Amino acid sequence: MTAFHLHLVSDATGETLIGIAQAVVAQFDGARPTQHLSTLVRSTEQVDRVLVEVSANPGIVLFTLVDVGMRDALIEGCQRLQAPCIPVLEPLFAAFSQFLGQQPRHLPGLQHALDSIYFDRIAAMGFCLAHDDGQSLETLREADVVLVGVSRTSKTPTSVYLANRGLKVANVPLVPGIPEPPELVALDGPVVIGLTTNPDRLVQLRLNRLSVLNQDEETDYVALDSVREEVLRARRIFARHGWPGIDVTRRSIEETAAAILNIYNERRSV
Repeated sequence: MTAFHLHLVSDATGETLIGIAQAVVAQFDGARPTQHLSTLVRSTEQVDRVLVEVSANPGIVLFTLVDVGMRDALIEGCQRLQAPCIPVLEPLFAAFSQFLGQQPRHLPGLQHALDSIYFDRIAAMGFCLAHDDGQSLETLREADVVLVGVSRTSKTPTSVYLANRGLKVANVPLVPGIPEPPELVALDGPVVIGLTTNPDRLVQLRLNRLSVLNQDEETDYVALDSVREEVLRARRIFARHGWPGIDVTRRSIEETAAAILNIYNERRSV
C-alpha cells in the first residue's frame, strides 16, 4: 500500500478534479491518497494558503484554475517546493483553441452558470424524486427514461445520477404477485429499460438492507429460490414488452448510467 498526499485545487466546486483523481488513482494498486481539496480558489491569497498546505504535506498537485495569474502563481510556488503540479485542463484548452480558432475566456465557474441547462437539471432532479419507486404514475409518460426492476437493483441511485445529467427519469419496482402497473405497460414515449442482477448477489444486498433496518431475515424477500424466480419473472416481463435489459451485477452506478444513455441516444436517433 502506497500512501501519499494529493492536493486538488479548483476555482469552482472541484467536481471535475475529484472525478479525474478517482479515475487515475483507481489504476494504481495499493495507492491510498490523502486528499486535500481547495475549492473556489479565486485570489492570490487563497493560492498562498494552498501552497502552505502543500509545503506542510508534500505531494501531487492537480488544479483547474483558469485565471492565468493564479495559475502561474500556483505553478511557480510548486516549483519552489519541488511538488509535481499538473494543470489538468491545459491540454483540452489547447486542443479546443486550435480547433475553434479562439482563446478560452479564462473565467472561473462558467460550467456552473445559471443557464437553461442548469435549470433543466434542477427540473430533472425534481421529476426523479417525485417519480421514485413507482410514485406519480399518472405523469409517468412525461419521463425521458423509465427504469424497471425488482427491489435492490440500483434503480433509485441510477435515476438520481441520470437526473443530474438532465434526464427526467422515473423508476418502477416489479413486486412479486403484483402485475405491472397499466400506466407503465401503456407507455409509448419514454424509453423503458429493465435492470436485473445475479440472484445470489441480490440476496446478499437484501440481507444487508434488512440488517441495517433491523428487520426479520426469514422471508421470501431473501430466500434464494424465491429471489431466483423473482429475477426470472422480471426478465420475462422485459422480453414480453420488448424492454432492453441491463445486468447491473458487476457494474457501478456510473457504468449502468452510461449503458442507459447509450440505449436512450440510440432510441432517440431512430
